[in-house]
Amino acid sequence: MAITRKVRRRHPGVLRDFTWAAKLPTFGRYNLIYGWNGSGKTTISKLFRALETRTVPANGEVTFTINAADVSGRDFGQVTLPVRVFNRDFVTESVFPLGGGEVPHILVVGKESVEKQKEVEKLRKNLADAQTELESGRSKKRDADKALDKHGIDRAAVIKETLRSSGSNQYNNYDKSTFRMRAQSMVEAGDKETHRLSDSDRATLLVQHRSSPKPKLQPLTYQLPVLMTLANTVSELLSTTVVSAAIQSLKDDPSLSAWVRQGLGLHQERQVDQCLFCEQGLPGDRLATIEAHFNVEYEQFMKRLDADIGRLNTAAEAGAGLTLPNRAELYDDLAAEYAAAEAALRQAVASTNAFINSLVQALTDKRGRPFEKLEPNVGRPAVDSTVVGRLNEVIQKHNQACDDFQTRVTTARQRLEADSVAGVLDEFQSLKNSVHASETAVSEADAKTNRLNEQIEMLERAIVEHRQPAEELNDDLRKYLGHSELRLEIKDTGYTITRNGIPAQALSEGETTAIALLYFLKSLKDRRFDLAKGVVVLDDPVSSLDANALYLAFGFIRQRTQEAAQLFILTHNFTFFRLVRNWLHHLKGKDKKQARFYMLDCVSDGSQRCSTIRPLDPLLEKYESEYHYLFARIYRAARASPPPMLEDSYILPNMARRLLEAFLAFRQPQVSGELWQKLKDVNFDEAKKLRILRFLHTHSHGDTIGEPEHDPSSLGEARSVLKNLLEFIKDQDPGHFAAMAKLVDPPAEEGGDE
Repeated sequence: MAITRKVRRRHPGVLRDFTWAAKLPTFGRYNLIYGWNGSGKTTISKLFRALETRTVPANGEVTFTINAADVSGRDFGQVTLPVRVFNRDFVTESVFPLGGGEVPHILVVGKESVEKQKEVEKLRKNLADAQTELESGRSKKRDADKALDKHGIDRAAVIKETLRSSGSNQYNNYDKSTFRMRAQSMVEAGDKETHRLSDSDRATLLVQHRSSPKPKLQPLTYQLPVLMTLANTVSELLSTTVVSAAIQSLKDDPSLSAWVRQGLGLHQERQVDQCLFCEQGLPGDRLATIEAHFNVEYEQFMKRLDADIGRLNTAAEAGAGLTLPNRAELYDDLAAEYAAAEAALRQAVASTNAFINSLVQALTDKRGRPFEKLEPNVGRPAVDSTVVGRLNEVIQKHNQACDDFQTRVTTARQRLEADSVAGVLDEFQSLKNSVHASETAVSEADAKTNRLNEQIEMLERAIVEHRQPAEELNDDLRKYLGHSELRLEIKDTGYTITRNGIPAQALSEGETTAIALLYFLKSLKDRRFDLAKGVVVLDDPVSSLDANALYLAFGFIRQRTQEAAQLFILTHNFTFFRLVRNWLHHLKGKDKKQARFYMLDCVSDGSQRCSTIRPLDPLLEKYESEYHYLFARIYRAARASPPPMLEDSYILPNMARRLLEAFLAFRQPQVSGELWQKLKDVNFDEAKKLRILRFLHTHSHGDTIGEPEHDPSSLGEARSVLKNLLEFIKDQDPGHFAAMAKLVDPPAEEGGDE
């Protein structure tokens, strides 16, 4: 099946928000759609007309399911399905153009062109293969385009998510177009590998991209002591001895020597000759002996030892009290490097201080043994003298980053973007190659199709005949109209319509409809249309025809369209609807299973009408006249409990008017004219007659809503007025009313007040 359903429709007209219902049967081979005027038949036929002309529908949006694929109205230009539509647009464009002109030729195979026709048939088979190849190529191109598009969307999303930030940032709006431009430029430059990053570099740049501005830091002014110099100085002091008139007991006892030296200083300071400890007189030469022991050289050496110990302690305190920047004060990408430099510096300071403390201890021991030559017994550690400089280098990097913060962040993002693009460049290039290959295939298939079409057209120009269809069409017109006054005469570029050999003027509406319909049906044999593979659509083909012409038109339609691959007939004429319905009901075999019956149901939301396609109402299938259907709808609406919803009430006045007109046509056949003229002399309650008339005049035949007297809320009285209408019918013909009521609802009781 070619067209299975109209998936959706958004239109400023009555089909303004239509979606195919899940339970609505899909279109079959034969499709009959019944709908009153204004229910959307013209809108639907215009959509089929757009399919025929391969043009985008003028208003709104539409999607058809064609050969199991959803096709948007924007893509109608690519549809190859052959379609022919009979509607007002066809009549005004092809048969009776508004600006005047000839009717286009209908072209059929000439009787003397059999060999050429065989060649055409062969070329048509090749063309079908080429079109299949073209459609396959287009499908592959769509898939390739979609894959490339998805690749760009996905990669752009990753880059955007990775590099986005608060504030102004070009990557906050990164999209597939930006990604594709960047990837294409990289392909053209051939420098993919130069943009790839190592894992560590990528991690560092990610940290830089996410960082916030930080203040600068002061470099360290601390310098590590030169251990060799310290060691040499201490070694010299340890090897130095004091020459003096040494007192052996003091020389052998450093603690006693220190105590005596301190006491000597007190006696000299106070200028006493008594022992300050025991207050006894000192021997006359005792102070002199002690002073000789602690001579000037000794004192100077002690001061030198004390000075060096002090310097060593100061150096140790400087290292121990060293204050370093907190790791969190530096940019995150420098944290690891700073941590390594800080650890190395602290290790160097610890080793240095340990060594200094050992030297201090050695000099302290020397103070107690100034008269001895001591050997240094302290191992000098290997300390990296560059650790302070290395830590300051990290601080300098941090300070430089502070100065270049925005440039640094921007560069990090650019490098990360380039790395991300370079990482998928092979996949991008592969998808691009697929698109290019599919474009080439489509171009070649399109060229092949065009070439075959040109060859076919050249042959057909030599073999087509337009005289034969004109003669056949004139024969159809004679049978249809009952005379030969109107004919189609051949001209250079088409046909002209004549009456008694003179160009026809002022054609009647019936003649116009007859010519247009018969010309359309004959055009289905045109060589440019394959009926067995095509879709035929007829929109109200019997409009304004009398009963006899209607039956003739139906006969032509059934004969000329039954071989179509798919047929759509839309009508508001119940008699014609019944003829088509009965025809489709009596189809045989699988054709009968392919018959579908629909109706256009139009309701209102209070300000706008809205139509929908739904299965045909069982009443329209059950009854043989529209009158039965109308009576059943009005009868049930009048008895409905609860009353009909407002949106359902909008269609009731039109139904009621047509029911009353049909009833009075039989009851008052001698009275012509308006409805009120037929009612004025009927014996019935005047107040109820006026109420019925006013209701029908106010609420039927209107295309818009909003007149002062047309208050939607007044439709709420529909149920009551419909009861009055049924009372009227019952009053005028009780037997008829009883029979109709029994037919519609057998158990129902009769009575006007039901």
